[in-house]
Amino acid sequence: MELTNITGLRGEVTIPGDKSISHRCIMFGSIAKGITEIHNFLEGADCLATINCFRRLGIDIQQNGDVITVHGNGLHGLRAPNDILDVGNSGTTTRLISGILAGQPFDCKLSGDHSLNSRPMKRIIDPLTEMGANISSILRNGCAPLYIAKGKLHGIHYESPVASAQVKSCILLAGLYADGETSVTEPSLSRNHTELMLKEFGADLRTAHELDSTRATAYIRPCEELYGQKITVPGDISSAAYFIAAGLIVPDSEILIKNTGINPTRAGILKVCEDMGGDITLLNERIEGGERIADILVRTSKLHGTTIEGDIIPTLIDEIPIIAVMAAVAEGTTVIRDASELKVKETDRIETVTDNLAAMGCRVTPTFDGMIIDGGRPLNGATIHTLLDHRIAMAFSIAALIAEGNTNILDSHCVDVSYPAFYDTFEQLL
Repeated sequence: MELTNITGLRGEVTIPGDKSISHRCIMFGSIAKGITEIHNFLEGADCLATINCFRRLGIDIQQNGDVITVHGNGLHGLRAPNDILDVGNSGTTTRLISGILAGQPFDCKLSGDHSLNSRPMKRIIDPLTEMGANISSILRNGCAPLYIAKGKLHGIHYESPVASAQVKSCILLAGLYADGETSVTEPSLSRNHTELMLKEFGADLRTAHELDSTRATAYIRPCEELYGQKITVPGDISSAAYFIAAGLIVPDSEILIKNTGINPTRAGILKVCEDMGGDITLLNERIEGGERIADILVRTSKLHGTTIEGDIIPTLIDEIPIIAVMAAVAEGTTVIRDASELKVKETDRIETVTDNLAAMGCRVTPTFDGMIIDGGRPLNGATIHTLLDHRIAMAFSIAALIAEGNTNILDSHCVDVSYPAFYDTFEQLL
C-alpha cells in the first residue's frame, strides 16, 4: 500500500466489532446451553480462527454477514476434534481455548502460524499444570504447538506476575471445570471483558480490588451451566485508535467515531490523548451488556509530549504503536516505559516501532521496556517493514498521512487480522 500526506479528514465512521469481545462471544456461546446470537461480530482472521476451532469441536456456528449464531452444547458438550486445531495468528484464541480444553475428557493438539508458534505459552502452561491439567509444549520450548490431554482440574489461587487478560481468562475458564473455587490476582487490573461477559452468561464469578494497592482479584466457582445470550459487540477501541490519531494529527480534521467501546480497562488511549492536549469529546455515553460505549468526536490538535508508565500500560498495550506515531508529531519528549510486554506481541513492537519511526526521520531511542521519542520534527515518507504485524501496518499508515513524500507499507494485507476494511474506511473521510 502506497500512501501520501493529506489534509482535512472529515465525517463519521463506524468501527468494526471489538476483537477481544468477539473472541469471547464465540467461546462462551459454544460452552453455553442454547443459542447465542452475536451482532457486529468482527470478521477478522483471528476471530474466524476461533470460529473454526469450535466448529472442529462439534459446535454448529452459522454466519450471516456480521451476525453469528452459535448453537451451544453446554459446558460438557464439546467433542474431540479429528485434527489439530489451527489457531492461525491468534494469541487470544490459543490462550483462552487452552483453559477450556484443559477441562475436557479428550486429548487434542493446537498449533498456529510461525509467528504464533514463537509466542510464549509457559505463562498459561504453568498455572494450568498447577490446576492438574495435562498440557505441554510439543517442541519443549514453552511455545505452541501444544498438546492438551484429558485431566481432572482442581481450584487454585494464582498470583499472576503480569497483568494479562489472556492469562487471567485462561485460568478462569479452566476454573469452570475445577472441583472448587479458582482465583487469579493481578498486579493491576487487565481488560475485564471475560469477567463482565461470563457474568452475563450466568457464571458464579466475583471480583475485588485491594484497598491499599492496585492489585485485583477475580474468583470463579464451577456452575452447572452457562446460558446463551444475545450480544451486540461494541466498536473496537483498538481499531478506533487509528482514527482518533488521524483526527488529532492530520491538519483541518474532524472525525466522529460511532458506537465505540470505552471500557476503562481498555480506554487508556483516551487518557493519553487528553494528557497530550488532544481535543476529544465523548458523546452519547451508555452501558450495553455491561460494557461502556460512546461516540468519540476528535478534532485536529497541537499535541505535546508526555510520560506513559505504570498501571495505565495494560489499558493501552495494543495502542502503543499508534501512540508512538502521535508522539513523533507532538512537541517535546514522550517516554514510554513498563511496556516490556510489547516484546512478545506479533512482533517485538519495541523494535518494529522504533525502527520504522527512525526510517521516517524521527529521533527515537528503544529501551528495555519501551522507548523515548523526541517529537515535533517533520516525518519523511519511507518504506515501512510491518513484518506482518497488523498494528504496525495501521499505525504507520496514519504516520504516512502527515509525512513528506510517499510511504510504502509492505505486506499491508496483514491488517486483515483485525480490520479487513481498514483502508476502505478512510475513503469515507476524504
